[in-house]
Amino acid sequence: MAFVLSKRCQWRPRLFPNLIRISDPSPICLLRLFSSNQDSATGVVDKVSDPNADPTSSEAPTGPEISSSPIGSETVVNQRTPRGKRRNPEKLEDIICRMMANREWTTRLQNSIRSLVPQFDPTLVWNVLHGARNSEHALQFFRWVERAGLFDHDRETHSKIIEILTRASKLNHARCILLDMPNKGVEWDEDLFVLLIDGYGKAGIVQESVKIFNKMKELGIERSIKSYDALFKVILRRGRYMMAKRYFNAMLSEGIEPTKHTYNIMIWGFFLSLRLETAKRFYEDMKNRGISPDVVTYNTMIHGYNRFKLLDEAENLFTEMKGRNIAPTVISYTTMIKGYVSVGRVDDGLRLFEEMKSFGIKPNAVTYTTLLPGLCDAEKMSEAQTMLREMVEKFIAPKDNSIFMRLLSSQCKAGDLDAAADVLKAMIRLSIPTESGHYGILIENFCKAQVYDRAVKLLEKLVEKEIILRPQSTAVIEASAYNPMIQYLCNHGQTGKAENFFRQLMKTGVKDSVAFNNLIHGHSKEGNPDSAFEILKIMSRRGVASDADSFRLLIKSYLSKGEPADAKTALDNMIESGHLPESSLFRSVMESLFEDGRVQTASRVMKSMVEKGVKENMDLVAKVLEALLMRGHVEEALGRIDLLMHSGCEPDFDSLLSILCEKGKTIAAIKLLDFCLERDYSVDFSSYDKVLDSLLAAGKTLNAYSILCKIMEKGGVSSWSSCEDLVKNLNEEGNTKQADILSRMIKGGGKEGSGSKKGKKQASVSA
Repeated sequence: MAFVLSKRCQWRPRLFPNLIRISDPSPICLLRLFSSNQDSATGVVDKVSDPNADPTSSEAPTGPEISSSPIGSETVVNQRTPRGKRRNPEKLEDIICRMMANREWTTRLQNSIRSLVPQFDPTLVWNVLHGARNSEHALQFFRWVERAGLFDHDRETHSKIIEILTRASKLNHARCILLDMPNKGVEWDEDLFVLLIDGYGKAGIVQESVKIFNKMKELGIERSIKSYDALFKVILRRGRYMMAKRYFNAMLSEGIEPTKHTYNIMIWGFFLSLRLETAKRFYEDMKNRGISPDVVTYNTMIHGYNRFKLLDEAENLFTEMKGRNIAPTVISYTTMIKGYVSVGRVDDGLRLFEEMKSFGIKPNAVTYTTLLPGLCDAEKMSEAQTMLREMVEKFIAPKDNSIFMRLLSSQCKAGDLDAAADVLKAMIRLSIPTESGHYGILIENFCKAQVYDRAVKLLEKLVEKEIILRPQSTAVIEASAYNPMIQYLCNHGQTGKAENFFRQLMKTGVKDSVAFNNLIHGHSKEGNPDSAFEILKIMSRRGVASDADSFRLLIKSYLSKGEPADAKTALDNMIESGHLPESSLFRSVMESLFEDGRVQTASRVMKSMVEKGVKENMDLVAKVLEALLMRGHVEEALGRIDLLMHSGCEPDFDSLLSILCEKGKTIAAIKLLDFCLERDYSVDFSSYDKVLDSLLAAGKTLNAYSILCKIMEKGGVSSWSSCEDLVKNLNEEGNTKQADILSRMIKGGGKEGSGSKKGKKQASVSA
């Protein structure tokens, strides 16, 4: 807005910062009528600015102001009206407190505060101490302004810092500051010592409170009833009722008369120490002194009688209080209700609850928390549900959240699952943190009622919000809740969801073998043996016992996927865990490995089976031995045969020798026959003949000679149709010495055994 004045008018423009409305009846607004630059159509006054000015300059005015600049023969006055509400400036003490909270206490920070404050006055110092974010900031500031000579603390700032330090349990600092006050020219008063007495008492250091109290007399500080009340509260809070009585008598001897407040403290303390008779005596003494009990006195007495289950006396006092026209408060009614509930008189508690509301006294959180457990114990769940709805409508959250566990359990016990679910909703509406234990109660009872869809929805919320992992949780989900849920999910193709849930439980230290095994069952049935085996590894690392069914299902799952090697690994783990696999399980793994061409691995399974005393499936054992011998794993085969013989499971040597001879595996046949001869195992003469014929046909005359000599030494065959051919071949190959020995052995053996061995004979067996 511009104002143009004529040259003849020598009026100089003045600044009016608060002049922002046209309707303001100030003289300068009248000049608007005489402005020559006013737009007659729009009523907007032209703005005249310096053409050489920078429009982005930081020196441009940012607030409402009026400025003038001469242009030719005219003077132009500019004014800008601010938009929106003007922001309140930040207070100086708030700035200092924010600086202390965000920066370390250094010389640089001190200089910053010093440059910000031109002069420290008592109000500013007190406000900074009051607004400090923590006690350490307040103490640093208090000491700095004094040492730097910026401010001399008075009684008020001393009182404030002592109050802050005692509240933060920095009692030694508070004590030093208090005792140092006379050195600064600041006088003591009783209130400062009362702060320190109360601070030591709240910290549980009763002896120091007593010392400070006694030191007041040494320092010449007059002690009034205020100091004694503070001391009584401290020592009675710690159960020192005898000490309280001594100081009470000392107070009377000093001529200090107790007040109503003093008697209230004493009666409260004696009931706290369970000194019923002493409390009653002080109550009578109070009345004898002409001090009329107030509502606090009656509340204290009623509460004390309730602690001793003296409901009749409490009722009499409650009636007496109303008869003396002392209006009961919400504390009075709540105390009486608590007494009724403690002795099982819930109906009387409900009656008093309704009476309280009829008198316009609003129940508080303690009232509801007091009455609800009694309703649960009395199985009055409809009344409890109504009361919970009332709490939600009034948004009254109980201080003790354990009541919700009682409500959930009681509603589920009553069979009203909908009401139990409403309890959880009420917690959410009252902004009370839900814990896994709350969900667990509902999940367990939904599973018992076979309402699995609702249980699954609760579980999804539990996992999604990671409620289980909340460190502040006190109510944890029990095994009776999560095991049925995990079992249901695993049996219905949702093992992955069950595992996600249980992995959160594992992070809290849960090592439940039932849940682990259910997960293995589920993964195995769903064709995910690798996931099942991973669970098995976790169990092994955590020392959790696994059952045989889990291994059996895992092995079958691997076999169904055509992975016999992994099945064998699972079988080994099963044996290491102390479980004995069934013979059919051994056979399945062995057969699968054999069909997959893994003969040696199948042989190791056979070895485990025999060592465990399982003697079935010998037909498959023979196939494995045959395959080992055919593939040249003779030593391994012989080792397995030796194990079989020691276990009383004799293999069919004749069949093995016959097959080896037919397939031309003469070396394997020689080793097997030699093995049998060394141990005198039973072998038919026909098998000897087959081996010798096979060796002779393969041109292995020396091998045939060697094996024939061993046979004859063991008293075996004395006549062999091809003996002459063997002698002839030995001579032709230049082995005349062996041929000669063999000829003499044949001739000698013929004379000794002529007619003595006919048909099919067997060598002796010496095991």
